[in-house]
Amino acid sequence: MTVIEGFAPAKINLTLHVTGRRDDGYHELDSLVVFADIGDRISVRPNGTTMLTVDGPMAAGVPVDDSNLVVRAAAKMGVAAEIHLEKHLPNAAGLGGGSSDAAATFGALAELSGNPVPEDVLGLGADIPVCLYGDAARMRGVGEIVEPVTGLPVLHAVLVNPKLPVMTKEVFAGLDCADNLAMPETLPGFDDAGDFIEWLGTMRNDLEAPAIKAEPVIQQVFDTLSVTPGCHLTRMSGSGGTCFGLYSDAETAASAAGRLHEQQPGWWVEAVRLNA
Repeated sequence: MTVIEGFAPAKINLTLHVTGRRDDGYHELDSLVVFADIGDRISVRPNGTTMLTVDGPMAAGVPVDDSNLVVRAAAKMGVAAEIHLEKHLPNAAGLGGGSSDAAATFGALAELSGNPVPEDVLGLGADIPVCLYGDAARMRGVGEIVEPVTGLPVLHAVLVNPKLPVMTKEVFAGLDCADNLAMPETLPGFDDAGDFIEWLGTMRNDLEAPAIKAEPVIQQVFDTLSVTPGCHLTRMSGSGGTCFGLYSDAETAASAAGRLHEQQPGWWVEAVRLNA
C-alpha cells in the first residue's frame, strides 16, 4: 500500500511586529519567519475514511478528532486517508506546530491523490500559508501575504519551552498597543550570522510582554537563556511560550542546551539550525 511521508518543521518568528487591528478583530502582522531542522512527522495512506493516530514524545493531549488541523486539512483536500502524526513539538508553543502539521498533511495528500492543495487555506490557521511555503519568508497581513526572503545566514539556536501552553487569543487580548512600527520596507543584506543577529536585536516581538503577563514563567525562560555562555540574543517565537537564544556556532548552542537540560529537566530544550 502506498505510504507518503512528510516533515513538519518548527516555524520560528525571528521578528513579530503587530502593526494594526482590522475591523473584524484580526491583527495585522509583519514577521520574519524561518524554519528549524526539527519538527513533527506525518505519514498518510489511502483509507475508506479519514482517521488520525498520534504518538511521539509530545503526543499527550493531542486530539485526534476534527479539532486537529491535520484532520481538517484532510477534509479540505477531500481525500480520505489513514494519517499518522509523530509529535515532537510542544503544543500551543508559538512554533506553528499544528499549522506545520496541516501543511505537511496537505502536501502528502496532494502527492497521494494528485489533487492540488486548495488555495483558501488561511481559514484553518494564519500560519498555514507560510508553513506551506516552508522556507525563509516575510509574513504580512493576517498571514496571507508570504514573500520569500533569500540570502539569510544560517543561525544556530536553542529553543526552550517550559511545557506550559500559552493561548494565542489570551496573548493578543493582553496587547496594550496594536498599532506598532513594521519592519523596514526593504530588509538589509547580511554579511554573516553576527551581522544578522545584530540587526535582529533592533527588531521586536510585540507579543512578548502580554505573553509574560499571561504566563510569567516565560520571563524565567528569558533570564535563564540570556546568561548561557555565548548567547547573543533572546526572543520569543510567535505568541509563546517558546523562547530562543542565538549563538555563534553549533557547538556553543549544543553546550548551552546541555546546560539548560541539567538546570531545568522539566523544560523542553533543543539545539537547532535555523534556515538550514
